[in-house]
Amino acid sequence: MFIDEARIEIQSGGGGNGCVSFRREKFVPRGGPDGGDGGDGGSVVFIVDTNLTTLVDFKYRQHFRAGKGQNGQGGQKHGANGEDVVVPVPLGTIIRDEDSGLVLADMSVAEDKLVAAQGGRGGRGNVHFKSATNQAPRRSDPGGEGEARILLLELKLLADVGLVGYPNAGKSTLLSRVSAAHPKIAGYPFTTLQPNLGIVSYGKMKSFVMADIPGIIEGAHEGKGLGIQFLKHIERTKVLLFLVESTSEDPVGDYRKLMSELAQFSAKLIEKPRLVALTKTDVFQAGEKPVAPVFDDGVDVMTISSVNGDGIDGLVYRLASTVESLSSIRE
Repeated sequence: MFIDEARIEIQSGGGGNGCVSFRREKFVPRGGPDGGDGGDGGSVVFIVDTNLTTLVDFKYRQHFRAGKGQNGQGGQKHGANGEDVVVPVPLGTIIRDEDSGLVLADMSVAEDKLVAAQGGRGGRGNVHFKSATNQAPRRSDPGGEGEARILLLELKLLADVGLVGYPNAGKSTLLSRVSAAHPKIAGYPFTTLQPNLGIVSYGKMKSFVMADIPGIIEGAHEGKGLGIQFLKHIERTKVLLFLVESTSEDPVGDYRKLMSELAQFSAKLIEKPRLVALTKTDVFQAGEKPVAPVFDDGVDVMTISSVNGDGIDGLVYRLASTVESLSSIRE
């Protein structure tokens, strides 16, 4: 099950109270203060787990509460700290505060870590309040309160190349051809109901990540079909590969409609480098291969068949070259 949004409640632990206590020893009638400090409350900490690919775990658990700090004791004994709660999330998770709407973290690096709710500090015991004028203080600090907040989690997949096309345009077939991914493939629309990632290998020990999302239909930016539910997953990709059926009566028109849907969802999407692949060329007889039309925005066009492999190697290396050039620019 693929889940890419979740709403959870978190609560850090309160700190333990400081202790008011006095030393009681034989032959020491006026023992000084010896109240220990309270322990710090536990925090709620988010970390990246690269083995996770979905937020499905949060469907079954929406509440996370860290441990409370223990109270201080006599003999300057400090209370134990509350236990932290560590919450693993997939790479690419955005964590947002529901009340303010602020993004607290974009967990897009494997080493990312977020303390989303800090535990309360432990209170000081009366040993800290002894002075020349107050040898027997009866004062201590209460423990600090923990934090409670509601968080919204949103997963946006991280990939180098995003596949864009109408339902049944051959996106899943291409992904299965160039990678070890095994998306569902059938001869009817919307067989892909969730994003799929595949690692495409090329050259010597080189690879890039390709993402296949459910097919786009007109009105997708308004939520039609699977709409905006999955369009967001290509926002982070470096390159867009538009797949248009070579058997279409108007491949240029199909491309324009896809571009329009992306533009209405996010203007940033149409600013990304892109390439068009005319798919399913294997349906043509030998010598009848389609001539790639000229697209009005000058985008490069390649013809491929994921069934018999025509044009696949050239497409992979073209995509790899584009990804590498973009990576070198950012470095």
